[in-house]
Amino acid sequence: MDWEMREKSIQNSKLKNSCLLFPNAPCPMPHAQYPETTMPRTQKNDNFVDKSFTVMADIILKILPTNKKAKEAFVYYRDGMSAQAEGEYAEALEYYEEALTLEEDTNDRGYILYNMGLIYASNGDHNKALELYHQAVELNPRMPQALNNIAVIYHYQGEKEKEAGDNEAGEALFDQAADYWIRAIRMAPNNYIEAQNWLKTTGRSQIDVFF
Repeated sequence: MDWEMREKSIQNSKLKNSCLLFPNAPCPMPHAQYPETTMPRTQKNDNFVDKSFTVMADIILKILPTNKKAKEAFVYYRDGMSAQAEGEYAEALEYYEEALTLEEDTNDRGYILYNMGLIYASNGDHNKALELYHQAVELNPRMPQALNNIAVIYHYQGEKEKEAGDNEAGEALFDQAADYWIRAIRMAPNNYIEAQNWLKTTGRSQIDVFF
């Protein structure tokens, strides 16, 4: 099934999460310009998607010409997003795991892994989040939000290394962050403004990054 169609629809219906994980760095989910968390159902918090997405998801489920297994995967994915929106992270991960066992489309598997990464990142397990984001990008290379989140974690880790007195390790992690931000910005040149400014001020931007 084409969840990329879903992704575009979500982005047009207020799907900007503003959960600020890393206050001192461009973070995975800041206000207005960083990655989107695809989460439906009851809106307990203004930072999450309103219930209109659930209606849209049900419509997509009915009209998409897809097989039974793919529809079952989408149901688990939808329920995972719903649980994630309500802060039921353990439940959400169980649904996503079920969706992964059923979903065969690589792009769609990428979206599942991406959302799982968001959960681990929000719980502070940045290494596990990195692992999942990398897997998501391997399956679906056209995911600037995952590339951005990878960059955010590398930037955060770089700051921690510098705070601990290891400037060399910190700069190496900053370089890794720059590489992933550049890739993300090339796909979405109108997004990630803070990251673009950071690249410029640190001398890490490339002349063609915005084209």
